[in-house]
Amino acid sequence: MASLSSEHRADAGANSLASYGMKFFDLDGFTVNLDLVSSFPARTLIETNTLPLDRHGERVRIAVSDPTNFASLDELTAFSGFLLTPVLAEPDLIRQHLRQVFGVGGGVVGNSIDSHRLQSKVDPMQQVIDSTENAAIVRYTNELLRDACQHGASDIHLEPEEQGLLIRFRIDGVLRIQQVPHEIHSHRDAIVSRFKILSKLNIAEKRLPQDGGFQFSWTGREIDIRTSIVPMKFGEGIVLRILDRCRVDYSLGSLGFPDSMRKHWERLIRRPSGMLLVTGPTGSGKTTTLYGSVALLRSPELKIITIEDPIEYTLQGVNQVQVQPSIGLSFAAGLRSLLRHDPDVILIGEIRDQETASNAVQASLTGHLVFSTLHTNDAASAVTRLVDMGIEPFLVSATLSGVLAQRLVRKLCPYCKRSIPIQQLDLPPDFPKSKVETLYEASSCRKCNGIGYSGQVAIFELMELDHPIRKMALQGSSPHLIEQYAIERGMVTIRQSGWQKVIEGSTSVDEILRSTAMDLR
Repeated sequence: MASLSSEHRADAGANSLASYGMKFFDLDGFTVNLDLVSSFPARTLIETNTLPLDRHGERVRIAVSDPTNFASLDELTAFSGFLLTPVLAEPDLIRQHLRQVFGVGGGVVGNSIDSHRLQSKVDPMQQVIDSTENAAIVRYTNELLRDACQHGASDIHLEPEEQGLLIRFRIDGVLRIQQVPHEIHSHRDAIVSRFKILSKLNIAEKRLPQDGGFQFSWTGREIDIRTSIVPMKFGEGIVLRILDRCRVDYSLGSLGFPDSMRKHWERLIRRPSGMLLVTGPTGSGKTTTLYGSVALLRSPELKIITIEDPIEYTLQGVNQVQVQPSIGLSFAAGLRSLLRHDPDVILIGEIRDQETASNAVQASLTGHLVFSTLHTNDAASAVTRLVDMGIEPFLVSATLSGVLAQRLVRKLCPYCKRSIPIQQLDLPPDFPKSKVETLYEASSCRKCNGIGYSGQVAIFELMELDHPIRKMALQGSSPHLIEQYAIERGMVTIRQSGWQKVIEGSTSVDEILRSTAMDLR
């Protein structure tokens, strides 16, 4: 299949460029000659999207994406002294190979960043300000943001090391190291300060954590960036959370709900009162589930108010409140005020302490429908977690209507996933018996950057509190006993939900084992 695809691309390239007398070169699977590439200026290669391929004596074959850009070829010839033979290649593949060689933002560093040396006679604070205004630093931070958005990253991690700066992108829930130009390592303080200025933070404060944010324009739309800075041993570490409103689908269907579970959840959220919790680790899609649930309930007859930290996305027709602890507007304080605004539905971003939990319980007791999130690994643990936070068992039993535990797993790349007979797989004991003869596992292709996975899908377990479970909560039963009863009554666990995604071909056995290692029943 790959060879046919390559031939097709080659024929298409050759036909379209016959008038230029250029041959087409397929870069898929090509190994870059690092010594040869180092003979050319990195910035020119990246700006013109050209890649040296091989050398025969004084002649170098070079891949180009624009056959009409003769000026760049003349510039590269003058710099290197080689005679260049251009061939056409796919622009995206050239760009991908250049990025692997030079790292993120390789084309924006060079003499300009090295020439901006700080002088010891200058005021230290002025040095920081001057360094952040260096054009190369500005271009590099912009390129870093653009590259992360292009790759669909949810977070950018900049982590100081003793001798440099480690940059990682979180893509589909997994952190991946990004190559960076060597010159960047000595300018990590300037990069940190640049993000502080963008986020309207105090650049002089290096001892305390700081939080802020800014907006970044990419492909004609505004991307929200949430900034968190924490002092570490070798400097300040930054995490930039990327919030792209255009890429978020609030519908419950987009999460991958099984039809039966989705109908069950929709029935629960349409109750006039009670408390519904969504649980799971950080980054498991809890907020998306809550937003999707609230969006489904929106109507002129209902007043919906949320209190969040932070407000990640704007929901039309919903009153949203931002928590501001610095002025005393906490979840608990805000919730007390919200109850005086006559809401029908309340969404609390997270139950973090006893006071917030108590106010949420009181709100549900007084006829409100309350949504919130809690950090537990499974649905049954939410019952005992509330008790541990100081809520009386009889109040938990009386108010909690249901708990939805969820987790995100990576989806197999649809372009390169390969089938494998089920007999050839070493399946765990709890894998369900199925009539399916083949499953799928990860491979690699350029569509998924060689990872084998692209995108994420949620796996769930939904526990409704019926009378026996309420009685068990009242008696202080352990999560294990509550869970065992729920399973006997037909509850599908997160692990079982994951196996169903494997059988459907959405993900792999390895991915479910990685994501649910602690959930083996």
